Amino acid sequence: MALASLILAACASPHGAAGLPPGTPQQEVLARMGPPTRIVPLPDGGKRLQYSLQPAGQYAWMVDLDASGRLVGTRQALTEADFHRIVPDQWTRADVEREFGPPAKVDGVASWNGPVMTYRWRDVMNANMFYYVYLDPQGVVRRAHPGMEFRDRFFDRF
Repeated sequence: MALASLILAACASPHGAAGLPPGTPQQEVLARMGPPTRIVPLPDGGKRLQYSLQPAGQYAWMVDLDASGRLVGTRQALTEADFHRIVPDQWTRADVEREFGPPAKVDGVASWNGPVMTYRWRDVMNANMFYYVYLDPQGVVRRAHPGMEFRDRFFDRF
C-alpha cells in the first residue's frame, strides 16, 4: 500500500511534466501533475500553470498552455540562465512572478526604498542560493543579483 501511494504521488508531481508531449490537453496535464500553485495568463492568450516549491524548496516548474488549453512546453524556471533574463528598469513585479512564480519571501532592507523579492534555488554546482530582486515603490525592478544561502551550520561554529 505504501509503495502504491509513493508511485501515485510521484505521478502527480511537477517532475511528471517531462514526459508530457506538446499538444497534451490541460485535463491530462492536471491529472498527471496535480493542481498548480498558481495559474497566470500569458500575453498570447494562453496560460501558465506554476508548480512552485517556494518558500522552502528550490524549484519552480512553469507549464505553458496555448489559448486552446494544450501543452506548449515546460521548464524549471529557477536557474541562473532564466534569472539573467530579468531586465532592470523594464520588468515589473508582475513580470517576475509570471516568469518565476511567487518568491520565497518579500522583505525590506534599510538601504533600499522598496520591497526585495527573494527566490531560493540551486546553481550548477548544486550550491544553495538566493536570487534577490529589488523593486522600487512602483513595483519596477531596479536591480537583481544572486547570493549564497548558507544552510550548513558548519559556518556558525566560527
